[in-house]
Amino acid sequence: MTENDITPSLREYAEKEIIPRYSSFDMAHRIDHVRMVIRESLALASHYDVVPDMVYAIAVYHDTGLVEGRETHHTVSARIIREDPALKRWFTPEQIDSMADAAEDHRASRSTPPRTIYGRIVAEADRLIDGDTILRRTVQYSLSNYPHMTREEHFVRVWDHLQEKYAYGGYLHLYIPESPNAERLDAFRRTLLDKEGIRRKFDHLMDELSGKDNKEK
Repeated sequence: MTENDITPSLREYAEKEIIPRYSSFDMAHRIDHVRMVIRESLALASHYDVVPDMVYAIAVYHDTGLVEGRETHHTVSARIIREDPALKRWFTPEQIDSMADAAEDHRASRSTPPRTIYGRIVAEADRLIDGDTILRRTVQYSLSNYPHMTREEHFVRVWDHLQEKYAYGGYLHLYIPESPNAERLDAFRRTLLDKEGIRRKFDHLMDELSGKDNKEK
C-alpha cells in the first residue's frame, strides 16, 4: 500500500493544509518525520484489512498536536482531527472518531496498547527503529527545546531518555508482528550497553547540529 492508493483530493488537502504545519515543530518532528510515518504506516497497513485513507490521514495528523507542546500532543492531535470539518468530505463521524482515538493512542509512553489496529499501525510506524536516526532526533530535540543547556547537560538528558525508552526494560512497546522493528530494537539495545560509544556519536552530532565546536562548554 502506498500514497498512490489514497484518494487524490485527500492527499491534496493534506499536502496543502496539514503537512506544512510540521515545518514549525522541533527538528525531530519536521516534515521528513511525518513523511516517514506516512510511508511506514501504509507499508504496515498492507498486512491488514483496513481503509487506506484512514491510515493515511492518521499518519498525517498524528503529531499536529505539537502546536500546543509535547506533553499533551497526542490528545491535542485527536482534538484537531475531530474538529477539522474538512475531514467530513472523506470520512464518516465513526471513522473520524476512530482516527482520533488512533492519534491519541500513538504515544510511545502509553501504558496500555492502542485500542484499534489503526492505533497500532501508526504507533509502530512512529517507532521506526534505526539507532543513528533515533540518536540524531534525540539530540535535535534536546537542542531545540533546551538551548540553555551545556553540552554535558545535553548528554545526560539524551542518555537518560535513551535508557528510559529504548534500553532493555524501557517503556517502548511494539505492536505489529510484520514489522522489522523487533530485530532493529534488539540491535539498538545492544549498542546502548556501550555508553562511551554513544558519547562519541553524541559529540559528533553536537558538533554537526550546533554548527560549532562546543567541547569547551
